Amino acid sequence: MSEQWSDVLIIGAGISGIGAAYRMQEKNPQATYTVLERRARIGGTWDLHQYPGIRSDSDIFTLSYPFEPWTRPENVADGADIRDYLTETARKHGIDRHIRFNNRVLSADWDSTTDTWTVHAEENGTPRSYRSRFLFFGTGYYNYDEPYRPDFPGIDEFAGEVVHPQHWPESLDYTGKRLLVIGSGATAISMIPSLAEKAGHVTMLQRSPTYVLSTWRVHPVVQALRKVLPGRAGYWGARIFNTIFTVFIYAFAQAAPKLARAFIRGYAKRNLPKGYPVDVHFKPRYDPWDQRLCAMLDNDFYDTINTGRLDVVTDQIDHIDSDGVVLRSGQRIDADVLITATGIQLQALGGVAIHIDGEEVKPQDRFVYKEHMLEDVPNLAWCVGYINASWTLRADLTARAFAKLVSYMDSHGYTHAYPHLGDKPMAEKPAWNINAGYVQRAGHVLPKSGTHRPWNVRHNYVLDAIDHRLDRIEESMVFGRAPVPVRPVA
Repeated sequence: MSEQWSDVLIIGAGISGIGAAYRMQEKNPQATYTVLERRARIGGTWDLHQYPGIRSDSDIFTLSYPFEPWTRPENVADGADIRDYLTETARKHGIDRHIRFNNRVLSADWDSTTDTWTVHAEENGTPRSYRSRFLFFGTGYYNYDEPYRPDFPGIDEFAGEVVHPQHWPESLDYTGKRLLVIGSGATAISMIPSLAEKAGHVTMLQRSPTYVLSTWRVHPVVQALRKVLPGRAGYWGARIFNTIFTVFIYAFAQAAPKLARAFIRGYAKRNLPKGYPVDVHFKPRYDPWDQRLCAMLDNDFYDTINTGRLDVVTDQIDHIDSDGVVLRSGQRIDADVLITATGIQLQALGGVAIHIDGEEVKPQDRFVYKEHMLEDVPNLAWCVGYINASWTLRADLTARAFAKLVSYMDSHGYTHAYPHLGDKPMAEKPAWNINAGYVQRAGHVLPKSGTHRPWNVRHNYVLDAIDHRLDRIEESMVFGRAPVPVRPVA
């Protein structure tokens, strides 16, 4: 089996992978690169998820690339429009010509005698092998194949359809039917108003309340900025406004959690029916941003409650029978379709097995360096976004840092580079400082975060952007040359 050569292999053709390809060809036009995408289309998350109402929960001006302005009026974009934007961006910049679709990467092996990666994949079931100097993972942080499915007692007895939003069937016709959505996270909040347009009735069942706030689909301040400022200046005005607004909301919630709780509760009381049990269904036990806030668009979720098309029930499942769900309180909810919006399962490096000279690398045993490289793993980066801001803000910093590293190594004749902690003791802290269920369930799969730079994983775009400007590329890094010459840059 012949090995196909590229200087850089990028795994994934979603937001991270397309952004990395652009930054690589911008900074290193002499280098060759290939993007391996397991799906048949560009888009990643925005191609996988097809449930009704799929959209971003971050503003699109910071979710889009700084090198390719978002030109539509929406401040929050639908999933299909985001996928179209990614596809057009890849076409415009010639990135699509470098993508190999239907390639599922299984493993990657580093050979320190030649300083190269050998990547094993399957293309439509046929084994393929690729070789490269550098490896960039734009695979995201969750398992595309297996969402989180709690083991609800009796679920196999249910006579209707059971659907998880991550694998939404195109053939599902829920017109006029009774839908029970289990879960109250971002997926449920975005999905339910769209479901209610066709369903006979929707019930959302939650174990405990979630914070919900409304945002504008078309933001009046953003639109005013775009009218006043010409061309790209309008885009940058919108991008800067949304960045400042997001940072402010997070900082306010962290500094004054009681005020933030009171504000969100007050908003719910003003926008839900008079006498509605707000404290039962919309007063969480935790502080805002201990878990990610859920965004509704133009108050659509509360409006669906106001019209009577949605009931919210806060209780726990005792068991499921053929007709619906029996709750621990003794109440039952009959349904024709169960939608288990129960979340995701985290996964490091897209589930790809990594070996260095035959020794397996377990990501959970390694510290993260500058939020995108792994301790003692050469010529490899993994892109992971923020929990409190849009994914692309960090993804673009990561792509630029990795492209800069490749350029630095080529200019100095180095063939390998890896971050090294050495013998210094390092205290450990959680890489994600939120109490979301998908994080609590997955502490054993994520790499470790230290407590001080450059090993500290933080979720602060402002500080990261400053660090990026002042970055010392040699800090805690080991550079070297292979004993056997590698193929030169094309």
